[in-house]
Amino acid sequence: MSKQNPERHLGRRSLLTGAAAVAGGAALSTAVAPGAQAAPGSAAAVGPVVVTAGDRRLPDLARGNNLRWEASPEKVVLITTTEQAVNAVREAVTGGKRLTVRSGGHCYEDFVFNKDVQVVVDLSAMNQVRFDPTRNAFEVEAGASNLDLYEKLYKLYGVTLPAGTCASVGVGGHISGGGYGMLSRLHGLTVDYLHGVEVVVVRNGVVEAVRVFRDSTGAEQDLWWAHTGGGGGNFGLITRYWLKKPDSTSTDPGELLPSPPSEVLLQATAFKWAEVNEAAFTRLVQNWGTWHEQNSAPNSPYNSLFGLLKLNHSGNGEIGLITQMDATVPDARRLLHEYLTAITAGVGVQPTAMTQRMGEHAALTQFRNPRRLPWYIATDHLSGGTPGLHGKYKSAYARKGLSPTQIRVLYKHLYTTYRNPNGALVQIDSYGGRINSVPSGATAVPQRDSVLKLQFQTYWTDPAEENIHISWIRDLYREMYAETGGVPVPGPINDGCYINYPDKDLGDPAWNASGTPWQNLYYKDSYARLQRVKAAWDPQNFFRHAQSVRLP
Repeated sequence: MSKQNPERHLGRRSLLTGAAAVAGGAALSTAVAPGAQAAPGSAAAVGPVVVTAGDRRLPDLARGNNLRWEASPEKVVLITTTEQAVNAVREAVTGGKRLTVRSGGHCYEDFVFNKDVQVVVDLSAMNQVRFDPTRNAFEVEAGASNLDLYEKLYKLYGVTLPAGTCASVGVGGHISGGGYGMLSRLHGLTVDYLHGVEVVVVRNGVVEAVRVFRDSTGAEQDLWWAHTGGGGGNFGLITRYWLKKPDSTSTDPGELLPSPPSEVLLQATAFKWAEVNEAAFTRLVQNWGTWHEQNSAPNSPYNSLFGLLKLNHSGNGEIGLITQMDATVPDARRLLHEYLTAITAGVGVQPTAMTQRMGEHAALTQFRNPRRLPWYIATDHLSGGTPGLHGKYKSAYARKGLSPTQIRVLYKHLYTTYRNPNGALVQIDSYGGRINSVPSGATAVPQRDSVLKLQFQTYWTDPAEENIHISWIRDLYREMYAETGGVPVPGPINDGCYINYPDKDLGDPAWNASGTPWQNLYYKDSYARLQRVKAAWDPQNFFRHAQSVRLP
């Protein structure tokens, strides 16, 4: 046991359940930290709530945001405390049941909801965000949403975490996969502020909740590190995080996490597809890549600027450009104007208002000209989502702007191949800045020198059309990365894929002919260490899904 972390096993010795017998004769622990319970009278004091077949709530609880995935579990267990989480896992272990975990329900693949799952542990009611004076860090329960996190941290303490734009995403999976968002060029990734994690693990039949921290040592430090980008569902059931700056010595909560700008400039413009020919499209995408190559250093005057280039299918009618920048930096409006001038130079198309929905973002017509807004209000404006839709997604990191060949492929598939007016796009996000100030091996996110991040998306409502839409995105992706076997193998331009945008096609030789396995596309050289963590903390592979970390 680490000297720095004497509470790691959370009172296991005093809270063993009488060495209850299980298969193989192992004993189970329901270890719970004395401080893990919610305050009396809080919402978290209830539960667990068990929902089974015939309950009117089950249709809502047995599927997530992506309506492609639906399960028929024996039960869904809604928990509100660590003790309840331990008990739920223990019961699944003793009963030999397949268990998965839901935080916000935004998994892009069927890792939570699938035909094999028998028990779903739902964390949505375990959603508290508070300051923990004993750890001198912010404690965030794994069922909290991004909006829960932003609102509590900012309104009560004036701080935030550089996480994603979608308000309803659960932090349980978002943080552990290396979440990013509009403030990441300024402040880095979510995992750059991970101080500690509480996780329910299963080792040789023993179920216990353990707490591991940045300053833990040995196997405990490895388990902490694995949660800095290793993804959810790999090593155990995450119940809570502690967050703070890694170098902070302050005891003032207002200094323990980054402060967002008090105000930001928000702008949303569009390029009408009717005016965009291949030359204009090529110049726009080239400008986007060149600007980010030149302005993505950690100390860039543009590190507070984050943009989303939304390359919608031509049937949408518009290509979108959404930009947010700190309004309080010197000459902010001039910097924003120069950025927009550089992006549109030589395109020959006059930007107009963004009047169409684009992926998760609704039309933002009112932001044709940059508006100065308080940060939280702007964050609320940009909070999108895709409820009620089926979807398929793919991803890529880019160290440079896209190649001429890649741009030609994009134009071909966006303009001529597939008629899905509002549901198909390739979104290219700003990246780099302070994200790239952290060494590759310091966290489990190895992509620390990219300047762009790509998200391929297609949405539909009719389940009978699934093959049409999936074929479109597969064909686009395979042709775009044809030079490297149909996937973005790390190299001079590409740098693999993002685990929080999982894509099971990466493990299918029909769509990945590169010889580079999906594990290395996500994790690169970090994967061997993640496998060692898996062997140490989940040796029976109890926590698993289609792309979970494999035992060595």
